[in-house]
Amino acid sequence: MAQPAKGPAKAPCSTPPEHIEDAVTSVHPVDEKLHPSRLVPAALQHIAAMYAGVVTPPLIIGQACGLDLAARTRLIAASLLIAGVATLVQTIGAGKFAGNRLPFVNAASSAGIAPILAIAETNDKGTQLPAVYGAVMVAGAFCLAVGPFFGRLLRFFPPLVTGVVITLIGVTLMPVPVSWAQGGDETAADFGSMSHLALAAFTLVVILLMQRFGRGFVKQVALLFGLLVGTLAAIPFGMADFSAIGSAPVAALPTPFAFGAPVFQPAAILSLCIVMLVLMTESSAGMLALGEICDRRADAEVITRGLRTDGIATLVGPVFGGFPTSAFAQNVGVVSLTRVRSRYVVAAAGATLLVLGAFPVLGAVVSLVPMPVLGGAGIVLFGSIAVSGIRTLSEAGLDDSSNIILVAVALGAGIIPLAAPTFYADFPAWAQTVLGSGISAGAIVAVTLNLFFHHLGTRSGSTAAPALKSS
Repeated sequence: MAQPAKGPAKAPCSTPPEHIEDAVTSVHPVDEKLHPSRLVPAALQHIAAMYAGVVTPPLIIGQACGLDLAARTRLIAASLLIAGVATLVQTIGAGKFAGNRLPFVNAASSAGIAPILAIAETNDKGTQLPAVYGAVMVAGAFCLAVGPFFGRLLRFFPPLVTGVVITLIGVTLMPVPVSWAQGGDETAADFGSMSHLALAAFTLVVILLMQRFGRGFVKQVALLFGLLVGTLAAIPFGMADFSAIGSAPVAALPTPFAFGAPVFQPAAILSLCIVMLVLMTESSAGMLALGEICDRRADAEVITRGLRTDGIATLVGPVFGGFPTSAFAQNVGVVSLTRVRSRYVVAAAGATLLVLGAFPVLGAVVSLVPMPVLGGAGIVLFGSIAVSGIRTLSEAGLDDSSNIILVAVALGAGIIPLAAPTFYADFPAWAQTVLGSGISAGAIVAVTLNLFFHHLGTRSGSTAAPALKSS
């Protein structure tokens, strides 16, 4: 009897099943969903790093406008809620329209405080915030209109330029933790006292010891541990203020136009549109920096979606009491320091900001961290941003003399506002706004010199520095 024909022999599997599964489930660190035991502490570090910066603009602006404690609390709640929504949109994304899908934090920027105070001074009490909010809303619409063009200019931002900008972000932010280390309030009698400086130094030492002797995840939560130990150390000396908990309401949702309908004044609008250009430059630089740190370089589309999120938050924020929204560079430092690059960690931090905004009493607990403790940790955070910029510059071909001159002049221009704050005092107001920010001044000089040395007069950009590439 004839034997039935056998089917073709199966080829041996070249890859073991478990390896196939690993290949399928492997994800980029930015898209990794961490276990709650790792996600929660990492998110708390971001919240601790950003909280003081989020509440600073509403506190200062509210006091300047003569608002009472309850009204200032509403401003803080609104800033927290808007920061939470904007951060969630950035990290999770809203289709192809908005969200850069990086571990990127968005919140009210301190860069807008000075021009907002100037607007408040030119208006009578009761009309100050409506004039501010009208200008902020137009600035948000301006960002939405101009944002897409920023993303198309990436070829003019090679590592030579971005390295300068990232370095300047860290350097120009350094006065912030220094002020925190001294107490935060320059008008206070104990500002710069040895007790404040000692507490900041103690916090810094704790973080350094954790980095030196910790292993694995312990090193990743060094910042959070330093903030916790520093706060506990401050309690016996009466340097931790618990009054905020007693005075904060349990729940307070923002009411639309609680401070009046927006008023649109041309001068105020022009001022904040200029500020928005500065914030867009800083936000773009932050996305480029974070892309380098996360090994997922930001391309034109990513930056456009990120700037759209800035514009939406800035446009809608004033309805509930928000201010111009942009990137938070200190959280870029957290990512650089901890190397926890998951965007879901920052998304969890954004969700927490929503809860803190809805329940101010919970936000008050976070505010227990004394300013000197934040100052000690901030030195590490902002310094790590500068290191990221130096690392980027190391790839920029600094053996070329023209590149050396470019970096030298751009860094010098960026440090002028830091070294001589009154240098631009006699310049027009718009020039003071743009050049008074070391980050934007350095970026403008770096881009201009890069065009001069590497684009103008060259054949098809043959000598141009390599642009950043998308992953």
